[in-house]
Amino acid sequence: MRDGADRPVLDVERPAFLAEEDLNIFAAAVDRFFDEHAPPETVARWRENGIVDREMWLRAGEAGLLGLSVPEAYGGAGGDYRHEVILMEALAAKGVDGFGISLHNAIVAPYIVHYGTPEQKDRWLPGICTGQYVTAIAMTEPGAGSDLQGVRTVARKDGGDYVISGQKTFITNGQTANLICVVAKTDPSQGARGVSLIVVETEKTPGFSRGRNLHKLGLEAQDTSELFFDEARVPAENLLGGDEGQGFFQLMNQLPQERLNIAVQGMGAIERALALTIDHVKQREAFGKRLIDFQNTQFKLAECKTEATVAKVFVYWLIEQHLQGKLDATKASMAKYWVSDLENKIIDECLQLFGGWGYMDEYPISRMYRDSRVQRIYGGANEIMKVLIARTL
Repeated sequence: MRDGADRPVLDVERPAFLAEEDLNIFAAAVDRFFDEHAPPETVARWRENGIVDREMWLRAGEAGLLGLSVPEAYGGAGGDYRHEVILMEALAAKGVDGFGISLHNAIVAPYIVHYGTPEQKDRWLPGICTGQYVTAIAMTEPGAGSDLQGVRTVARKDGGDYVISGQKTFITNGQTANLICVVAKTDPSQGARGVSLIVVETEKTPGFSRGRNLHKLGLEAQDTSELFFDEARVPAENLLGGDEGQGFFQLMNQLPQERLNIAVQGMGAIERALALTIDHVKQREAFGKRLIDFQNTQFKLAECKTEATVAKVFVYWLIEQHLQGKLDATKASMAKYWVSDLENKIIDECLQLFGGWGYMDEYPISRMYRDSRVQRIYGGANEIMKVLIARTL
């Protein structure tokens, strides 16, 4: 991310594993795609409507931006986590608020890639890559959030089907998704060992319904919804992986990447906030001087830049660890909680430097302030991250 004078906001050299020529070409293509299909006026319309146009998903599929890490044999790009990072960075840099493509690509699709049966991969992955399917994962319930063992949604075997009963809430892509990975108890007596993941094709599932598109503090363009399963009947072959009781372990194995995603997104937001703020304080005047000429402004931004630099080096290191298969739950928890806390702190400092203008909705820093708050909650609340870290002491 660069400021208005085209200088890097943070003086952190991009590591070699993210600086390969093919990745630079991909990054340029992603930037062009968002410039063409998600300019500020389009994103503003999405916020007003409370949802990203369905057509956007199909365009992303045509551009090869869906299924970045899905093998080419299933219609994917055959890339790796570096491609997901580049996409997340572009979403932040371009201010493409609310487009749930990273959840689709880097959270839901990996469940099917890693745990799906050959038949399930053949059935679902090509549509995930074209945009025929938009995905969601249904974990949270009105009475169960970070404690996934506490879910009450039940999937009862009935002949060749599972019959799902329960309610989910705060589900990203909830109004749009037509392929939903549902966390349910197939054996409530077994605790964590009774949890399974069942993939629901919404258009083929009687008993499935959507509730409200929830009104939120931020991320207004993201359709975050309630989902209801009223004796919803799903074929037994939709049990992810084909074996009951594997869901909790599947979730635990994938959560480190989800939490690293949140840290990567947080770094993108931090860099954008700093770029916007540095430009503002160099142009805005008070008492006959530019804001940047006041020592308080200099000290505040010096602190922000220092902390952001530390965070970026840490995140780069964790990306490399993940690419080498070494990312564990503890380090992912550290990244999730620390970067999201820092993101909120820095954006708050940046908004203050905008003064009254920072409180105005038409200024991006105002929206970023609202949008960033949820980063400390989803993916496991930061308090839970600290519990997980403390267990290693």
